[in-house]
Amino acid sequence: MEETTKKKKMTEIGSAIEELSVLSIAKTTIVTTETESTNIINLPLKPLLSFCRLIIQVLDKIGPTMAVLRQDVDQNIQRLEKMWESDPILYSNLVEILRKEAKEGSSRKPKSCSRAALWLTRAMDFTLALLQRLVKDMSQNMEQAVEESYNLTIKPWHGWISSAAFKVALKLVPNNNTFINVLSAKDESHQMVEDDISSLISLLIPLLSQLHSILESYEVHKLKST
Repeated sequence: MEETTKKKKMTEIGSAIEELSVLSIAKTTIVTTETESTNIINLPLKPLLSFCRLIIQVLDKIGPTMAVLRQDVDQNIQRLEKMWESDPILYSNLVEILRKEAKEGSSRKPKSCSRAALWLTRAMDFTLALLQRLVKDMSQNMEQAVEESYNLTIKPWHGWISSAAFKVALKLVPNNNTFINVLSAKDESHQMVEDDISSLISLLIPLLSQLHSILESYEVHKLKST
């Protein structure tokens, strides 16, 4: 029982590292024909969505403050999964979905998969910003770390209603020790947690760099909430 509990607690950071090891950076394949060579970026969709589900688990640890963002992440995962289910081979690559909507002129529509990918990326931006603040100072005020991370990554794209709701819920953020403890395995020191978070950060940075580059190439990177 104790071993099972430990494994369960390990999965939140450990599983995230495992998923990002697959996704550490999108691969570019050069396809050559008689007339031209084309660079095709391959960003596997299913491992990306699996990692985003782990983000939901992290957001749950922060508490009700993240309820709106958590729901948004969940809905966007479902939207992309529905597209994947329509053709698992073709849409195994996120870029193919973005390319399809760009050709159809539907990328900017409120329920587009392009918007879903964009908001999942912003949720990852928030997660990265928060983890970086924690690693820099594991004893810092958690409420301040969450607010600063939100202001940097999500607030510029949120409407005033969502921003106001976040401000109210911010008071419900757990203290630093509580948050670190729920991310830890039993008997795991804060230093060990810090090392795991640092490993996760090192994998998340190149992935987000690639995602932002892809979204910008399809001109959806500056879309705001509807």
